[in-house]
Amino acid sequence: MNKKTLERYRKMLIAKQKELTDSYMINKNYGKEAHADQGAQDLADQASSAYNKEFLYSLSNNWRVILHKVQEALLRINSDSFGTCLECEDKVQKKRLDAVPWASFCINCQEQKENEKEA
Repeated sequence: MNKKTLERYRKMLIAKQKELTDSYMINKNYGKEAHADQGAQDLADQASSAYNKEFLYSLSNNWRVILHKVQEALLRINSDSFGTCLECEDKVQKKRLDAVPWASFCINCQEQKENEKEA
């Protein structure tokens, strides 16, 4: 992969990293504020608050997973292994990297991994 293309992916990954970090901090602060505002709530408000906390936690957990993948992709750019499938070592398709620049696997290997999870 040429330097210009790698730099484009690096910028995409850094932007995604910033987006995820900012979103995580907003949700973290919201969770603290929501906890502080709980005071005297009726049962329905408590249930709604608990659901919102759980929902935000699951979102932030998913964001952490993606953030980790983004950071790994940035490391692969630095080690000249970006765009190579970690499973079969073929090139990851350009369309796939354009859509998901933190992709670690080519489409075939990713589908195989997903099928293994389902089984």
